[in-house]
Amino acid sequence: MITESLTLVTTPDIEQVAVWKVADTNNKDKVSEDINNASAANIHNISTTQNASKNILLLHGAFSDKRIHLGIAHYLAEHGYHCYIMEWRGHGNSPKPKKEFNLETIALNDVAATFDYLFNELNLPAIHCVTHSGGGMCLTMFLLQNKVYINKVKSISLFACQAYGAATTPKAFTKVLLSKTMTLTLGYLPAIKMKLGPINESYYTMKQWFNWNLGRNFHSTDGKFNYRQHMQQMTMPIYAIAATGDDFVAPPSGCLLYLNDYQNLNNQFREFGIDNGDLDNYSHSRILMSRNAAKEVWPTVLAWIEKHNQ
Repeated sequence: MITESLTLVTTPDIEQVAVWKVADTNNKDKVSEDINNASAANIHNISTTQNASKNILLLHGAFSDKRIHLGIAHYLAEHGYHCYIMEWRGHGNSPKPKKEFNLETIALNDVAATFDYLFNELNLPAIHCVTHSGGGMCLTMFLLQNKVYINKVKSISLFACQAYGAATTPKAFTKVLLSKTMTLTLGYLPAIKMKLGPINESYYTMKQWFNWNLGRNFHSTDGKFNYRQHMQQMTMPIYAIAATGDDFVAPPSGCLLYLNDYQNLNNQFREFGIDNGDLDNYSHSRILMSRNAAKEVWPTVLAWIEKHNQ
């Protein structure tokens, strides 16, 4: 039976974020059975090996919460994985924060608190990461500012993730600029009306994303750290998934540009769309949360994780 359990963790800036564990209790029974049948000398090896390869952190992006990851989390749990879904502050079951925040706030506080919880409280030896959109950017920023954790991440799967490749043509630049102006005027980006997701994001939160894409850079809030120049330090294998129908937030060309900056020949890129023989010209959200994605996209993520379990 798949279960979902909630833990609230405290961030360095004294906010709280929700971390959901999604797991199959039947697999726990299987591990116990294996340990009971093993000799004393092999017990430690069995438990450590299974735990090391069976933990996945899932990070959502803007406009969403745990719901965008629940389907694939249940799928991965059915295959024996323990999944941990972190919800950004003010999203889902995470309490509303006391002050405004941007993407770097999420990276250096929310993601930081979650890594501390997973590795220093739960004592997990290693994890895989599955992210959507801004969740991938936040993971990148966190790891580049906390390099001690890089070797603890066995693989990453990025759904629809880019930071500076959405405005590389005059038409796309105009679209992003007009969206920034609209968001500034309204005070928020109307994601619900634009069918981007169930949560509207404030201009303060989205401003960083707009500026990165318009300026084609990936700078820290204070301008002192250029994340793009350091991405090659993330040496774990990365699988980038793009959606043919995503023509605003994470166009396939932008996702490929982002992946290439990790400069790892072992990384893999896949664009899902009808012209590539797939079932759908997926949108920004459907590439992760749809029946067709469950049929043909999720299995490729499982295969990527299984390939890099050793």
